[in-house]
Amino acid sequence: MKKLPWKKPLVRRTETLRRLITGFVAATLVVGVPVTSGATRASADTVTPLNAAQIVADMGAGWNLGNSLEANSNGYPSETAWNNPTVTQALIDRVQAAGFKTIRIPVSYLNAIGSGPNYTIDAAWLNRVQQVVDYAYNRGMYVVINMHGDGYKSVTGSWLICDSSNQTTIKAKYQKAWQQIATRFQSYDERLILESMNEEFDGQYGNPTQPCYSNINSYNQIFVDTVRQAGGNNSSRWLLVPGWNTNIDYTAGDYGFVIPTDSHRSPSIPSNERRIMISVHYYSPWDFAGEENGTITQWGPGATDPSKKSTWGQEDYMDAQLKLTYDAFVTRGYPVVVGEYGSIDKSSHDSANNRYREDFARTLVATAKKYGASTIYWDNGVNGQYGFGLFDRSANSVTQPGIVNAILSGLGGTGQSGSTAIVGAASNRCVDIPNSSTTNGTQAQLWDCSQSSGQTFARTSAGELKVNGKCLEAAGWGSTNGTKAAIWDCTGGANQRWSVNTNGTVTNVHNRLCLDANGGGTANGTKIILWTCNGGSNQRWTLR
Repeated sequence: MKKLPWKKPLVRRTETLRRLITGFVAATLVVGVPVTSGATRASADTVTPLNAAQIVADMGAGWNLGNSLEANSNGYPSETAWNNPTVTQALIDRVQAAGFKTIRIPVSYLNAIGSGPNYTIDAAWLNRVQQVVDYAYNRGMYVVINMHGDGYKSVTGSWLICDSSNQTTIKAKYQKAWQQIATRFQSYDERLILESMNEEFDGQYGNPTQPCYSNINSYNQIFVDTVRQAGGNNSSRWLLVPGWNTNIDYTAGDYGFVIPTDSHRSPSIPSNERRIMISVHYYSPWDFAGEENGTITQWGPGATDPSKKSTWGQEDYMDAQLKLTYDAFVTRGYPVVVGEYGSIDKSSHDSANNRYREDFARTLVATAKKYGASTIYWDNGVNGQYGFGLFDRSANSVTQPGIVNAILSGLGGTGQSGSTAIVGAASNRCVDIPNSSTTNGTQAQLWDCSQSSGQTFARTSAGELKVNGKCLEAAGWGSTNGTKAAIWDCTGGANQRWSVNTNGTVTNVHNRLCLDANGGGTANGTKIILWTCNGGSNQRWTLR
């Protein structure tokens, strides 16, 4: 999905019906920078094996970095061509702090792939892709990367065209491209998921056609075989493949989709387990989710105006669609990923619209969870009329907290419970990580509340307080008065878990000491420590 409100869309009818941007802002190819990483990669024999149910649960809430790395100008990848700013670590940290655990990064390659027979991907572009992956991966998140715009006929530079007569060349190019991508990421553990392509079809919104569907199946098979033989952890990582246009009916029904074989996977994977996932998208009913007008603005049983509610695509339809994926794939051990879903902002037509968008997101996530599927919200970076945006990517702030909370609520409390500031009762100032630092050992302090990323904590179901991908902890496993409250890489240790109590205190699970503004201080810069709980106002906090 690539929706920008400043482009006039074509109107489509079902959840697979799309609009693709055909006008681009002139921009140059992103200049890559050398990629360095502080994260320790897992070797091929140290990847923690997660079965289908485990990985779906562990992926938690998902978010799409849409309209960035798949954007292009005149057939070349161009990160800012569709009016989004350059992706930063701060943005990804804010997304994680809001409660998301998985990020899907749509990527287009287009004319950044050289000529045959080697079809070499431009090194600067592949470096930039890896750098953005690392922004999330190095924070402990799951990352999905795909080949996104290369299969759209309407995109200049596209080539992965399923009804083209030149399939021999296309398949050779496809194999070489994925060989390079998989080799680049071979040392990443199973938190990196590779997705073969995006909404691949013949461009006609009707029943699947041949030989196009057979070619899509062939692309998926080439993808699986190529990645599996690219070395490192590729032999055991989870791989994600779509059917026709990621349409649920055309993928789960009897229309020609063939799950690729996986004969080159690691022998360490139990024979009764899969390592292939199935990708679908969900935007039904389209008149609510995607049509850029004010006709249909309400959804679900809470709708108050029947004239503004679609005649189809309500809760029963959603349930039936996701049950189709469960019956066709989940029961056979193949997890399903709803790699895109969402609805555009029509609040300019109906002030209550965002409430129905929340209901839609919450119900989709909860229904998917019921049927063993993971979900990844589509965010195109656009806020305001007809946008899908949940974040302001320039200010690194949440713009739709209601939808974010609805997504987390739909998961039933798994993952993180949303973003919060920790405000002192005595000072009315916020617990703050100086300069939004991510350096291990940085001590927390009091500072004027500003909604900065260094003041935005996410409470996890495990009791952690995460900020910018780090965990607040009792430094050094300290258990004495004066122990620093500082940040460190998240380990799951008891010194990084906290109890938020009804009397306003926040106690460390490890040492039972209270979060304390040192010396009863209220000024900016007052250090945050741990101290024997005494009920003082400098030990009482409001999470808001």
